[in-house]
Amino acid sequence: MLEIRNLHARIAEDGTEIIKGLDLTVNAGEVAAIMGPNGSGKSTLSYILAGREDYEVTQGDILYNGESVLEMDPAERASAGMFLAFQYPMEIPGVATMQFLKVAMNEQRKARGQDELTTPDFIKRVREAAATLNIDMEMLKRPVNVGFSGGEKKRSEILQMKLLEPKLCVLDETDSGLDIDALKIVADGVNALRGPDRAIVVITHYQRLLQYIVPDTVHILSRGQIVKTGDKELAAQLEAQGYAGVIEQAA
Repeated sequence: MLEIRNLHARIAEDGTEIIKGLDLTVNAGEVAAIMGPNGSGKSTLSYILAGREDYEVTQGDILYNGESVLEMDPAERASAGMFLAFQYPMEIPGVATMQFLKVAMNEQRKARGQDELTTPDFIKRVREAAATLNIDMEMLKRPVNVGFSGGEKKRSEILQMKLLEPKLCVLDETDSGLDIDALKIVADGVNALRGPDRAIVVITHYQRLLQYIVPDTVHILSRGQIVKTGDKELAAQLEAQGYAGVIEQAA
């Protein structure tokens, strides 16, 4: 589903190269974890997948279902079925979360040639999905992420993911700032989306999250490249030896 070939990318403003020949394949039905120390390029990779303009691809390609996405803007990528959950979700003052969800869902449906949801059907879907994430409907009347706690922001993003039903989900350090109860709720929401037609990429520093979202594959990112790939036991090895030890072994 996702194939990254010899990707090189830099910060557009100053030309600093962050991704330096990265190769990665994630198949449909797979949960892939990307781990690495600070500054290794994890968040940069997620931003490039989402199509952020402040990063520039200088070499290589990103294929989604066999087609390059490099010329697609973020809205086109989203319509095609790609979704990014941010480490620090953006606040949108003045836009109620329910309004945001309805517009996003109907735009997706239009892109797929489907009819827009009626208001009763939309509310029913939101209520059902929100209940699984312990989200109070009153929270969804507030502006998007404004005044939300860290856990509320992350649960709101997983709610968006459940409602939009993307085929490729990229979670950028979703565990950041979560207490153990919120972490379990978010992980349950992600696990409920696992299926043979969907791929999930989990970007994280810590093995803690992977105790709840158990990956099929684990990839270690260092200095802009994947330096080692394994199964879930690789995450446990990181916990025991630290990044330095594992990366040194891979060199």
